[in-house]
Order: sequence, then structure tokens, then C-alpha cells
Amino acid sequence: MAAESGETPVPAAAAPARDAPLDQSGLTHLVGYASTRAAIEMKKSFQRHMGPLKLKAVEFSILVLVDTNPEVNQKQLGLALEVSPPNLAVTLDRMVAQGWVRRERSERDRRAQLVRLTPAGQALVKRARKISETMEQDALKVLSPAEQAMLIELLQRIAHRRPRPA
Repeated sequence: MAAESGETPVPAAAAPARDAPLDQSGLTHLVGYASTRAAIEMKKSFQRHMGPLKLKAVEFSILVLVDTNPEVNQKQLGLALEVSPPNLAVTLDRMVAQGWVRRERSERDRRAQLVRLTPAGQALVKRARKISETMEQDALKVLSPAEQAMLIELLQRIAHRRPRPA
């Protein structure tokens, strides 16, 4: 058609290969983008190591918090993990069904639902804690131990909005 009208045909732009990496330079300066990309790698590592235990990250966190805080209630767990009450209830229902935790009324405050580990939950959290000691090593091997400690400190400072030390 273009030749008939006397116009010079414009060559189509070379299409990038389907599997070629994208230019991400418009995003790499954003902490949120970098932390999300790192979180994806950490989630892959978690799944690889904890998958055989059929344990989700939020469930692991709940197990460790309940193990560490024997008088923890459902509301405290929700606040600590920033999980809404309905979502936490669903997660705890699943964990109760798995036989990992049980709910019981507090003797001190009958309104409070305490979350307790069952013997199966105690065994699971022990195994999961052991796995967690090394599960991030492969993903973090690009950082020195000092850099790893600094990364954790910086991320916690952002998460808890703590000011920079003087």
C-alpha cells in the first residue's frame, strides 16, 4: 500500500526477544520496588524450605509468637502481624483444624481468646525454627554477616517507623 502511494515504508521497530530482560531503571531507585523484589526471593526460599511442612509464612509467624508469648491472645496476634480480625480468624481456624493450636478463654479476662500450641504445634514450631535458622542463607549469601544485620535493622526501622539513632 505504501509503495502505491509513493510513501517510503517505515521499517517496524525491532521487537525485543520475548525472554529478554526488561529495562527496570525507572523503578530501581524506589525502596518499595527493591524491597518487593527482595521479598519475592525470600518467599521463594521460605516455600522451598517450609513447603514440606505445609506451613504458610503467616502460620509460621503465629506459631513462633505463640511459642514465645504463652499468654498471647488473638487480638495481640492480629496487631503484631497486622492481620485483620476476620483474616486472622480464618487462619487460626485452619491451624486449629490442622491440630497445631487451640483457642481457650483467658482465666483473667473472659473476653480474651488465648491461643495455645498443641503438642503437635510444639513439635512443628520446633522443626520450623530449626529450618528457619538456615533457610535464608542462599538468598542472603550476596551480603556479609554485617550487611545482613544492617539490612534487618534498617527494615525494622522502616517497619516500626523508628527514627535514626543520633
